[in-house]
Amino acid sequence: MYAALTLFFFMCLTTSTHADHHQPCHAPNMTGFMSVMSMKGEMKAYGAFTYDSMGKKLRFRSNESSATNASHSMDLLMFFEEGIFYEIESKNQSCVKKKLHCSMHPLDIPDDATFSTKEHSGSAAIEGEGLQLDVWTGSMPDKKGHYSMSVTKGCLPVFTFYFTESTSFLFRTMEIENEIKDPDLLAAPSFCVEQPVEDTPEGTVNGFLNEFV
Repeated sequence: MYAALTLFFFMCLTTSTHADHHQPCHAPNMTGFMSVMSMKGEMKAYGAFTYDSMGKKLRFRSNESSATNASHSMDLLMFFEEGIFYEIESKNQSCVKKKLHCSMHPLDIPDDATFSTKEHSGSAAIEGEGLQLDVWTGSMPDKKGHYSMSVTKGCLPVFTFYFTESTSFLFRTMEIENEIKDPDLLAAPSFCVEQPVEDTPEGTVNGFLNEFV
């Protein structure tokens, strides 16, 4: 299975390795769309995201009107620095407030990531027909897995693969803009603020990635 995933990852890509040392970049503020797909071909979620790079906040809302047949309908607000997140139900104005144990997510490169390669999606030989990407990799000891993130020269994430013993996912971003269009999306709704933090069952690890497992 791993060989098949590796082939999928490098298909239609022109890749070159670089021996020089790189430091992980960090994505700017962003608004865009994200899809989440299992490597078995199941669409897990598709929706809009807003990301505050400096404040380390992320809002992801699945698009229930999308024709992708995604299996997850969700509205998540992550406060990575505070270590909490909300599962929001706007229709009935309710939410669940939880402790956030893991800060890893597909929109920013971890500080301990390793630079792997530079690659071109499409054609590097034809002007305007390719996209140069930097690939960063790393391990996820808590999940007994690893990840591979491809970002543009401006550190905009294009796609991220997560491989674990139990499952593997592809996160893909589209229509990214370098701005926060609606700052209110990154504030907890009034009906959530006074909610107590839900008790976490022993052995549970809450994080953005865990919402799709």
